[in-house]
Order: sequence, then structure tokens, then C-alpha cells
Amino acid sequence: MLTERAGAGVKVRLCWADPDSQAVDVRDREEGLRGALKHKIRVALTYYQPLLDIPGARSGSTVPWCTHHCSASMTTLLANPHVWGAPASANPILHLRRIEGGTWFDGYRRSFDDVWETALPWDVRTPRTAEHPRRPTIR
Repeated sequence: MLTERAGAGVKVRLCWADPDSQAVDVRDREEGLRGALKHKIRVALTYYQPLLDIPGARSGSTVPWCTHHCSASMTTLLANPHVWGAPASANPILHLRRIEGGTWFDGYRRSFDDVWETALPWDVRTPRTAEHPRRPTIR
């Protein structure tokens, strides 16, 4: 569905935690997953592989602390803040609406943009090497 919508002109941005990052190891320990988080991320990435030909997938190295889903109109946002020690699936989803004078929506939106700017492009088709520990830019 995302590939279809992106092909129709909808802006789709996906930012994944880098499964090989120290940040993922930290989050894994916090959730008590015993090494499973990096594998869960890799499995999810395989499902999203069809989106690789559409610019808009990046891999970050920050601790995965919140999941965002923003509407195309940029007036509503779903945020899944991660609670320490609990998996994302067991945490609440906040449905935020942009309102005049409000700060929550713009704060969550800005946080996603800040993480996006630090993340590197992601491509599972290109293996990592010592020379290129991160995957190269997809264009």
C-alpha cells in the first residue's frame, strides 16, 4: 500500500533504527529482549524492501524511542512513545492534532525531522563493508 501511495505522489518517509547500532543494543537491554530487537528490525526491513526504489528510507543510530505516523495534510499525527522496559506494541498511541497555539504536535513533528536529518539512507541490497559501514545513498 505504501509503495502504491508513494507512486501516486504521496510523500512517504520511513526511518529505521540501525539494527547494528549500539543504540539498538541499549533499547534491546531496556526491553529485556535478549538480542531479539536487531532481528525484529531486520525482519521488518525485508517487508519494506519494495520501497527501496522510492527515495524516503533511512537508517538512524539513535535509540528507537518513539514511532510517528503523520497524515499527508500534516494536521494529525500518531505517536507511539516507548516506555522504558516495555516493547513498543505494549505502549500507548497518542493521536495528536495540530491546533493553533499547541506545542505537542509540532514538538513530535520536529523530533521526527531532527532524527531524519541525522539518519543515513538505507539499502538492504548493498552489503556493509569495513570501508562503508553504512549503506550507500539511494537515489
